Amino acid sequence: MGARFLAVILAAASAAAALTGCQASSGANANPKVLTYWASQQSPSLDRDKQILEPELRRFTERTGLKVELEVIPFTDLLKRILTATTSGKGPDVVNIGNTWTPSLQATGALLEWDGAMMAKIGGADRFEKVALETASAEGTTPVAVPLYTKVFQLYYNKKLFAEAGVDKPPATWTDLVDAGKKLTKDTTGDGKPDQWGLGLRGQAYTTALHYAYILGSARGARYFTDGKPAFDSAEAVSGIEQYLSWMGKDKIVNPSDAENADWADVYEAFSKDRVAMMLVQTLGQTLKDYGLSEDRYGVAPVPAVTPGGKDVASFLGGTNVAIFKNTDNLDGATELVRFLTSVGEQTVLNTAYGTIPPVKDAGDAAFQTDEAKVARQTMADRAIPLPRVAQEAQFETLVGNAVTSWLAATATGKQPSAEQIRSELASLSQRVASGG
Repeated sequence: MGARFLAVILAAASAAAALTGCQASSGANANPKVLTYWASQQSPSLDRDKQILEPELRRFTERTGLKVELEVIPFTDLLKRILTATTSGKGPDVVNIGNTWTPSLQATGALLEWDGAMMAKIGGADRFEKVALETASAEGTTPVAVPLYTKVFQLYYNKKLFAEAGVDKPPATWTDLVDAGKKLTKDTTGDGKPDQWGLGLRGQAYTTALHYAYILGSARGARYFTDGKPAFDSAEAVSGIEQYLSWMGKDKIVNPSDAENADWADVYEAFSKDRVAMMLVQTLGQTLKDYGLSEDRYGVAPVPAVTPGGKDVASFLGGTNVAIFKNTDNLDGATELVRFLTSVGEQTVLNTAYGTIPPVKDAGDAAFQTDEAKVARQTMADRAIPLPRVAQEAQFETLVGNAVTSWLAATATGKQPSAEQIRSELASLSQRVASGG
């Protein structure tokens, strides 16, 4: 892909100038016995990820003699780091990537292709669920990554707060969610201000904002690329964003301060302290136990549906892929690390720890039979769709996601934008992506 396109997605990933620490690692590895690995933050804290990954990587070292230098990077920074590495040539040997970014990163030409011969080294492509493998490339092209962890959005609800509010079951439709959210939003201290809220949001993260917008818009029939051309401003897309903003604005079931939440940890903390009754988040697994919640304290249900006349969409197929940078000086070692991470044993250990679902078919089912895992699997089978598998996906995610976070910030101050304001800016963003500007 040309330099102009790469400059476009770099600009989309960060309007800021230089990024500190971006060039700390190098693919030009002077020591072939050491692999550099950028892992994505999968749990509420970087320390928690290190506690999960470091023992497994030591096991890899014991088996292979290859040491792994691990860096865990928050998803909010990871795309910028990767894009900078693609232009500087200074990146890791192996890197985790959000599976929705794969087509955009594929367009840079920086990632190694996983053709049939490469796939054979890790057991073959048939080991992976078909829809998960589809996220490893743009449509109709050779994969440039391998599925590692898989997630879908689910509804988590606080059983205690539901019982106290007389809400006897989780909402099945979005109308039900708002109705329940109003019953669950309360002033419990008598000071005239709500301190318990129906729904918690991670409002400042552009990735999360885009995910909600995409799910809600797609459930109304929105298509964001038509024949490869951006089409962000359909009435269905606008309506989905209006719905998201209205939870905080018109419906008043979300704390306005949630517009400042940059980390899911803020939402999990509020949920665990009975300040939030519902969360719409990707599969959590162990995470809520880390906040002191036993399974009898919360329930897990499918994401509500749009009715009547909507599509039955509850989530996109989210998750994390693992890739190898082309400029690695230890391709055999990097391939061996990917083989290790996607082995049955490690897939069970890591997906159990992160509460994700293995994309590997031959991973044992015994560890994934909780109610949470069953809801996730059913959602993936029946109600999940991929994000657009186009080279402009990262630009779409960044530009539209940042727009939605700014609209939510305005909503928090009582200035929810109108449908026409939303449509106009989306139209402008569509034109920007179409023109490559």
